[in-house]
This record gives sequence, structure tokens and C-alpha cells, in this order.
Amino acid sequence: MAVDTVTLSAITLVYILITLGLGYLGWKRTKSTEDYLVAGRSTHPVIIALSYGSTFISTSAIVGFGGMAANLGMGLIWLTVFNIGIGILLAFVIFGKRTRAIGQRLSAFTFPDLMGKIYQSHLLQYISGFIIVVSMPLYTAAILIGGARFLEPTLNISYSTALLIFALIVALYVVYGGLIAVMYTDAFQGAIMLVGMTVFLILTYVYLGGVTVANRALGAMTDLVPPALASQGMTGWTSMPVLGSPIWFTLITTLVLGVGIGVLAQPQLVVRFMTAKDDKTLNRALSVGGPFILMMTGVAFTVGALTNVWFLQSSGKIAVDAAGGNVDAVIPLYVNQAMPPLFVIIFMLTLLAAAMSTLSSLYHSMGTALVCDIWGRGKECALSLRANQYGIIVMMVASLILAFFLPVNIIARATAMFMGLCAAAFLPAFAVGVYARRPSTRAALASMLAGTISWFLWTAFVHAAESKPLGLCQALFGVPALGGLPWSVVDPIVIGLPISAAVMVILQIRAIKATDDTGGAATPA
Repeated sequence: MAVDTVTLSAITLVYILITLGLGYLGWKRTKSTEDYLVAGRSTHPVIIALSYGSTFISTSAIVGFGGMAANLGMGLIWLTVFNIGIGILLAFVIFGKRTRAIGQRLSAFTFPDLMGKIYQSHLLQYISGFIIVVSMPLYTAAILIGGARFLEPTLNISYSTALLIFALIVALYVVYGGLIAVMYTDAFQGAIMLVGMTVFLILTYVYLGGVTVANRALGAMTDLVPPALASQGMTGWTSMPVLGSPIWFTLITTLVLGVGIGVLAQPQLVVRFMTAKDDKTLNRALSVGGPFILMMTGVAFTVGALTNVWFLQSSGKIAVDAAGGNVDAVIPLYVNQAMPPLFVIIFMLTLLAAAMSTLSSLYHSMGTALVCDIWGRGKECALSLRANQYGIIVMMVASLILAFFLPVNIIARATAMFMGLCAAAFLPAFAVGVYARRPSTRAALASMLAGTISWFLWTAFVHAAESKPLGLCQALFGVPALGGLPWSVVDPIVIGLPISAAVMVILQIRAIKATDDTGGAATPA
């Protein structure tokens, strides 16, 4: 449906000006390194919840994973269950409170800084920062692409120009305002996302005849499952794939586990806990964070699957066929063809808000990791604000360059890859670090390296979704992936995380026994 370009551009401009205004407010309230890095440790619970949620939910959840739901069905709702149960409840209650207390006691400013101080190891801080600086640009570049693809038609400019403008707008308030500016703008953008997705769900069910009628219509489309998907285990859009089938492994190991568990150890999210004043603040944030994640992911996955009903009724095709086989194009195509012009504008702002809120946090995390944890490790992050600003600029440029070489359909894949790597590399050492009375530095280092290396090897040589485009396996062994089914569809997190956890537990137990035998004291947290 055609949208008035002038109206859309004007509303987008107002949105950008408000965002920059909040960034300016953050800049005015940033007086110290602590303000710049952890928002002064006194952020309001609603701002924490919306910032956490909008940082977690990017264009990948709405467009990328919404398109995956159109292709694979409502089984993705299990990811919503994991997002709320693990990404919100477990993250805030089990990890959030301990992280806040230890971070405040140790005066930690970044995730690698927290890990380094818990284990009293500059090397561990350096390795953590290095993993962030090397891996996070991929995820950041994917988010940049999503935002640029929105600005391109909206402002009627070239893709390259849109990419530059989008990157610079976000960088402007992140560089000067630090984490206070990031969280203020995140909260504003999160509110827009909440309104947009709520209206999206309501309109979809209205157009399809109501909840019962729409869901029954989707369930009756079983015979329309493409043969290629049916042969891999898909049974319909309202049922789970055949247990143990290739699609089941993709749905559960890559999408549900990769993202659902990976959220626990994302550096840009862990830092949010360190911005809270006390545990009561985190408890209050839960009441906002849970419903927010439910609406963001639950709506995207539900509507994504239901687009099949609308496209069948309007064009006689299932959603992915109507989108020309491009999963990432399903949701934008559905919005433009099915929704009224006013909502098209609201939805486009929702996508822009989702992209900018995530991107701003990634900029901040990468830049501070480069400056505080690689260059300035051991200096209590007491480098000048100018140094941190330069770090953000350097990482922004690196991500921008990478974005020019990545395809549009990398968004969902990059999200799962980054979150899976975070879980394999950081989660066991992070969990033991915030809870163990005598965490072992050697165990943490070995766990982090084992998780990272095993994740990379499985990604590069076994998991076909990545090994084929990377080409390393083909070059060395003459085949796109090693192992065959089912291994080629088992996500790297299923391999890397257990290996990392096993190494952490075994060496941690040995360290405790050795300390008890000698009567010495291990490194305190």
C-alpha cells in the first residue's frame, strides 16, 4: 500500500530529532567515567527494563525471525518461552542481582572488566575484550544493514548513503552521551516498539477474522507445506517438526537454544545490571521487561506464521513464495500490502527503533572493550572520556566497512551466531564467577578458550549453514561440511557450551580440592 513519502519522511525526522535530543540530555548528565560507562549506577527501573529489552530485540527478531516463523511455523514460540524464562526471569533474578552487587563492590565498568576483577586476571579481561571486538562487529554490521534498508526508500537515497547516515546518527549520541544517552534513547525506542507490535498483532487478527478463525485456517494449511520442507521434517505451521529431523535441529538448536540461552552472557546486556542502584530496582524492572519481551517476540513469531493465511487468501501462495523465496522480505511485504498507510509508518518507525536501540548498545560495548579492556586493561578504566569516544568511533568504522560486504539476509543468522558464541565463550565462567566463593582463574581461562575454539571449529567445518559460505572446509577437505546429518544441522552452541561448561566445572572442582588439601585460599570474587 502506497505511503505518502513526505509524511513518512517528516515523522522519521521528528523521531530522529527526539532521539538526538535524548542523546543530548544524556551528554549533559555525563560528568564522569562512571556515568559514561555504567550510567552512574542509578538508572530508573523502567529505563533499565526498556533499554534491556530494546537492546535484546533488534530487527532480527521482528523481520529476520518473523520471516523464519513464516517459513517454519509457530514452533518458534518456544523461543519466546526461553526469552522470558531465561532471558528475563533467570537473567534478572539469578544473574542480575549478583552481577549488580559484585560489579558495584569491585567498581567494574564493562563486562570484561567485571570478569577480570572477579578472577583477578588482566589476561582474562583481555581475552574477553578481544572476543567482543572480533565477533561483535558481525552482529553490528547486520543491524546496520537492517536500518539502512529502511532509510533507503524512506529518504529516497542510495543504500551506501543510507548506511553512512544511519551509522553516524547513532554514533553521534553514543560517542558523546555514553551509556546514559544510550539508555535514554533505548527507553524511547522501546516504547515505540511496544506500541507498534501491539497494533501489529491486533490488526493481523482483525484482518484474518479473529484469533480462532485465523489459527484454524493456518492449521488447515498442512497440505501446502513445500515438499522440500516436508522431506526435512516439517509437518505444518501450527505443529512441531518431526523429532530429530533437520528442521527440528535448526528450530531447536539454532533458533531456540542459540538465542534463548545466548542472551544470558551478552556483554551489552550484562552491563545493564550494573546500572541499577539496588536489587529492588531490578525487581521492579522485571514487571516491565517480561511483558515487553512477550510482545516483541511473541507477536513477531505469531504474525510471521499467520502471514501464510493472508498471502494464501490474497494471492494463492504461501508467504515465502509470495516474497520470492526471501525469508527476510516476508514481514516487510506483508506490512506494505496488508496494512493501512498509517500503520506502515508506525511499523517502519518500529523497525528503525529496534535497529537503533540495539546498534547504540553494540557501539558502546565494542568501543569500551577496545579502550578499557584491551588497550587500558589494569588501569581501572580510568582512561579519559575522549579515549572511550575514540574507541567507539574506531569500532563503528570497522562495523560500517563490514556492513558493505554482508548480504541483507545475514540478520537472523548473525544474531544466532553472536549469541551462540557469547554463551559458549562466556556463560560458564560468568556463572561460576558471580556465585562461587573461590572461582578458579585457570578454570575460567580454559573454559573461555575451549568454548570459543570448539564453537569456531564447529561453525567453520561442520555446521553447514556457516561452513558452506565460509569455504574453509571446502578448501581444506573438498566438502562443504564434515560429518553429514544430523551433525551438519546441529548448532555450534550445542557443542561449544557443554565443552566450555565441562572444562569450567572439572577445573573448578580440582582447584577447590587443591586449595582444601593445602589449606590455602583461592582467589576471592
